Amino acid sequence: MKKKHWYDYLWIWSILYFFLGFFNILFAWLGMIDFLVPVLIAVIGGNKWFCNNLCGRGQLFTQIGGKWKCSRNKKAPKWMASKGFRYGFLVFFLVMFGNIIFQTCLVAAGASSLTEAIQLFWTFKVPWGWAYSAGTVTDWVAKFSFGFYSLMLTSMLIGLIVMALYRPRTWCSFCPMGTMTQSVCKIKNRD
Repeated sequence: MKKKHWYDYLWIWSILYFFLGFFNILFAWLGMIDFLVPVLIAVIGGNKWFCNNLCGRGQLFTQIGGKWKCSRNKKAPKWMASKGFRYGFLVFFLVMFGNIIFQTCLVAAGASSLTEAIQLFWTFKVPWGWAYSAGTVTDWVAKFSFGFYSLMLTSMLIGLIVMALYRPRTWCSFCPMGTMTQSVCKIKNRD
C-alpha cells in the first residue's frame, strides 16, 4: 500500500475552493495559487511535480471518477491528447485569461462597470450576486474574482464531463497548466 502524504488530500482543496467562491466570490483569488505554483515548480525544478503530486483537481477527478466510480473508464479520442489540441487549448485558455485581465482593467479605469455574474463555458452568464456585497473591495478586484471564478468553474466542468465520458484524469491530457509546465520543462531541460 502506498504511503499517504499530506498532499494526497489536496483534492479537498478543489472542493473547498469552489465552495468558498460560491458564497464569497473574493475567494476566487486563491485560484491564482493553482496558476503560479505549477509554473514556479517547473521553472525551479524542471519537472511536473505539481501535476503529478499537488494538483487537487487531478486528484479530485481520480477520487470521483476512480474511487467513486463515476467514470465510464473508456479511452479518450487520440486528438484530445494531440499536440495540436493541447497547444490550441492552451492558447484559447490564455486568450480567455487575457480577456479577464482586459475586462478587469476596463473596470479599474472606469470604462466599464462591474457585473455580478459568472460566465460558464465563456458564453452563458449566470447571476452570482449573492456571493458579493457591493463596496466590499474596489470594483476591479471583484471583477477579476468573477472572471477568474468563471474560468476555474468552466474548466472544472469540462474536466468533470470528460472524466465521466472517458477516464478519470482525461482533463490532465489537455490541461492548459499541464501543457504550460511541460513547455517550461522542455525549455529548462534542453541540453
